[in-house]
Amino acid sequence: MSTLSQLAESLIGSEIVKLGNEISKRVREGEKIYNFTIGDFDPGIFPIPTELEEEIIQCYKAHYTNYPPADGLPELRTAISDFIQDHAKVHYLPNEIQVASGGRPLIYATFKAIVDKDDRVIYAVPSWNNNHYTAMNHGVHCTIDAHPENNFMPTVADIQPHIAGAALVCICTPQNPTGTTMSKETLEGICNLILEENKKRTGTTKKLYLMFDQMYALLTYNDTVHYNPVALRPAMKDYTIFIDGISKSFAATGVRVGWSMGPANVMGKMRALLSHIGAWAPMAEQKATANFLVQKEAVSKHLLNFKSELKVRLEDIYKGLVILNKKGLPVESIVPQAAMYLTIKLDLVGKKTAGGVTLKNQVEVTEYILDKAKLAIVPFYAFGAGFHSPWYRLSVGTCVKSEIPEMLALLEKALSELV
Repeated sequence: MSTLSQLAESLIGSEIVKLGNEISKRVREGEKIYNFTIGDFDPGIFPIPTELEEEIIQCYKAHYTNYPPADGLPELRTAISDFIQDHAKVHYLPNEIQVASGGRPLIYATFKAIVDKDDRVIYAVPSWNNNHYTAMNHGVHCTIDAHPENNFMPTVADIQPHIAGAALVCICTPQNPTGTTMSKETLEGICNLILEENKKRTGTTKKLYLMFDQMYALLTYNDTVHYNPVALRPAMKDYTIFIDGISKSFAATGVRVGWSMGPANVMGKMRALLSHIGAWAPMAEQKATANFLVQKEAVSKHLLNFKSELKVRLEDIYKGLVILNKKGLPVESIVPQAAMYLTIKLDLVGKKTAGGVTLKNQVEVTEYILDKAKLAIVPFYAFGAGFHSPWYRLSVGTCVKSEIPEMLALLEKALSELV
């Protein structure tokens, strides 16, 4: 018999955090692991920008340690408005911006502001945490299985049959876990669906909204372009809630400054929700971020170096995996496009180990790669995909460049031993 709430009894913890904790335990016990599981940065390899660090220190010295305003410091929301105008070519007034302690509380508040019990939520898998947020709000999962030929993104044809009566469409691009992006044509088509559906909803009928997570928008490589729904279709401004912040683009995951942009009435409801939770970004960090974002030269310098370091890691590992594939080994990868992630395919179910043990499922494949290659990566089933999916996320936020060749050598040995 349940002794707690239905939500508490049915809630599933983060599979990624669970895996990361298991890896950390093995590392503490002295085992050498190439840990590419967590979407975070090793500050010793990827520190936050020096200018941001100095601003934070000075703000604490100036005693910015009291409660911040519920919607965020006015100077921060103004700085965000200017920053978004520069980088995304869309304009949001400060009252259309909501600040919080990173992206998670903003996603939570978005769901709470829009999704009622039994409302339909459309999202593709693999994707980060949409399944959990839908479950927490007792929404109806409208899950789309995305495929590599579409960069693991939902297509217009995927979404169209489910759009009538839905409450929320969730898109993340560049995407966690895949490091891939949505094409201009696909995003335009999805925007058209949402606009057409909302034209049909008259009177007091609830509108259909798009939650657009662009936390990795500034981390694109080579010819990859990040597209913005409001820039493509200005009418989408009435129905789009952005999730954004400094966590990924500035290696500032622990600094906890995120923001949403969207219709003022929705931002107001999210603000009210967050005021009861208290999920504000700390006052000093808000003040420091406001001071940093206006330093355009420092921002550009950081992004140039940061992206270069991420890119070289992603491309070196990708090239190494291509070589292994050409040797006939069962590993594939998708060309890195954005973010800090590389998508890898390890289709090893049914293979036998040197000891004659058959790998029966992806859990056993993951354990084999960890035990034999000392490589820790996250299976896509941790992102809502099916348990039979052979795809994995590799995150380079803790990657030491000099260790890439030895990691690839161990992986080659482990794969070579399978028959």
